[in-house]
Amino acid sequence: MPLYADIVLPLAQPAYTFAVPEGMHVAEGTAVAVQFGPRKFYTGVVWRVHDRRPPFRTIKSIQRVLYDAPLLSAQQKALWEWIAAYYMCSAGEVMRVALPSLMKPSGDTEEEFAEDEFRPRTECYVALARELHDEGRLHEVFEKLGRRAPKQFEALLEIGSAGDETRISTGEVARRLLRADYAVLHALERKGHIVCTERERTVERGGSAFRLPELTPAQLAALESLRGQFARKPAALLHGITGSGKTEVYIHLIAEVLARGGDVLLLVPEIALTAQLIERMERIFGSRVTPYHSKLTNRRRTETYLRLNRSQGGEFVVGVRSSIFLPLKRLQLVVVDEEHDASYKQADPAPRYNARDCAVVMARLWGGRTLLGSATPSLETWVNAGSGKYGLASLTERYGDARPPEIFVSDTIRAAKRGERHAHFNKLLLDKMEAALGRGEQVMLFQNRRGFAPYVECSECGWTARCPHCNVTLTYHKGGGKLVCHYCGYTAPVPVKCPSCKVTDVVPRGFGTEKVEEEIARLFPAARVARLDRDSVTSERAFNAIIADFEARKTDILVGTQMITKGFDFGGVSLVGILNADNLLNNPDFRAAERAFQLMLQVAGRAGRRSDGGEVVIQTSEPGHPVIRQVVAGDFAGMARMQLSEREAFFYPPYARLTSLTLRHRDVAPPAP
Repeated sequence: MPLYADIVLPLAQPAYTFAVPEGMHVAEGTAVAVQFGPRKFYTGVVWRVHDRRPPFRTIKSIQRVLYDAPLLSAQQKALWEWIAAYYMCSAGEVMRVALPSLMKPSGDTEEEFAEDEFRPRTECYVALARELHDEGRLHEVFEKLGRRAPKQFEALLEIGSAGDETRISTGEVARRLLRADYAVLHALERKGHIVCTERERTVERGGSAFRLPELTPAQLAALESLRGQFARKPAALLHGITGSGKTEVYIHLIAEVLARGGDVLLLVPEIALTAQLIERMERIFGSRVTPYHSKLTNRRRTETYLRLNRSQGGEFVVGVRSSIFLPLKRLQLVVVDEEHDASYKQADPAPRYNARDCAVVMARLWGGRTLLGSATPSLETWVNAGSGKYGLASLTERYGDARPPEIFVSDTIRAAKRGERHAHFNKLLLDKMEAALGRGEQVMLFQNRRGFAPYVECSECGWTARCPHCNVTLTYHKGGGKLVCHYCGYTAPVPVKCPSCKVTDVVPRGFGTEKVEEEIARLFPAARVARLDRDSVTSERAFNAIIADFEARKTDILVGTQMITKGFDFGGVSLVGILNADNLLNNPDFRAAERAFQLMLQVAGRAGRRSDGGEVVIQTSEPGHPVIRQVVAGDFAGMARMQLSEREAFFYPPYARLTSLTLRHRDVAPPAP
């Protein structure tokens, strides 16, 4: 009986039906090569196999099967379907972001397609020949080699004792882990003493003994609470103030899952955070930790996907939002760190998914649990926890003897009237910076705009430079001498004269992190200043260098955007300055107050994470603003009540769902008269 397969292609198109050639075995989730159109060849995923012939005269056949096992499990298929339905896109668009690029080659010919097809790296694995698994026979060979070939004797001894010292090794050993050279191993293989096989490289696993951190009584109580809630509910929120040690609680839950052979996924909002967190996790879990993010090479991401697809459990992945698409077959726990962070939401291209929400659905499909952690949870999560849909555990005290920082509010308008404002800094902040630097302590300055100035303007006619694609103002970057769109990446040179009036030069308005760095270096010439934003972090290596220097106290003042608010723990920081809180509060977004509170409280939490506490200075023109008062008091519950009452009154999320519709058309030239 003829069979047919509905194939999902990495296009914004529905599934297409192809014939299954006689003798070819395909299952749901299998990757296949198919011809689409007259000449184009694509990688597709088999979505459904059936015997209903489509009403077409000719039906193209599947060319061939790719890889030795299906790429998608039934749970992964269900997750893709949920994402496609919930975020209103096609399964092909989900496929486009879910699979690494090397796993979905395409070409104009079959030969071109085959050239781009991924082939995993292989290496030589060595094992004792089956006859040498007998101790008596092994000793005979040892005696002979010990007299005639001492190098072969040493190599065979190393292979025989690999892994377990109490018995003969019967498993395979990677050749790269042996001291013997290739010629020696080749001689042993010729004699029939060892067997060499070429296969895909695997990750070498360490032991199962984890060096877990000790927990405080408050952390132990939170851990026990979470264990009890996971027995009844699929998801729980760990609401802990900054510096309370949420990560230590994560570690104990992760260790419990790994010890029983389950898989764990730990999500972080920024690629920049993965390196620091991975280093910390490797000190506890060793080689079990697998990173996954877009800064890895295409080959490495592909190899990671295929290795996990064959794994039988015990995997621990640390990654960003795209990690939710990995094939973790025995997934039991998903931890979403800083779950409130907007970076979990993909804006473009489709699917415009939120990894936090997908993580909850993902864990439910696998029969696992989701742990959401934050000092400032999103209001959607807070409502779910308050209604009983999610569990809730709290950490209300800082780890060890650390004290919360003291927060000061500095009025920028009042400081300007009194002549106490220099450049973009009030006297209060400058005095406290001078005092902190004098004590040999460090300072962090937060400005939520990168670049030198948010825009340039003509002082004569008011013209501003705008992106021709996005219609937003272009940000001035003094270092590169250019104007940059932070939405699409469009760049343009700074005009010599105003393009509109041709009268005068354009001048920068406002200030970003680049300008703050320049002015701080002028005000404190002896201080070592660094900047942490997307312009200074051009690679993972650059990011690690900036963080390492600050951690080693080779940098005195660190200027940064939102990147400095997330998850860092620097013992030397005693002062944090928030330079322009008004910029956060006055965004035309119903979430502006919530996000302003989250950002300010998160960055304030970087100060004084030791016993001597710390200080925070917030510069604002509205010192009496309710959100500012709530930040000073650390009153998350009060902020949540106020914002939720407003959202309910105006029918905003989480009491409603919003859909953005974008209508586009092509500019077609009118016909010639």
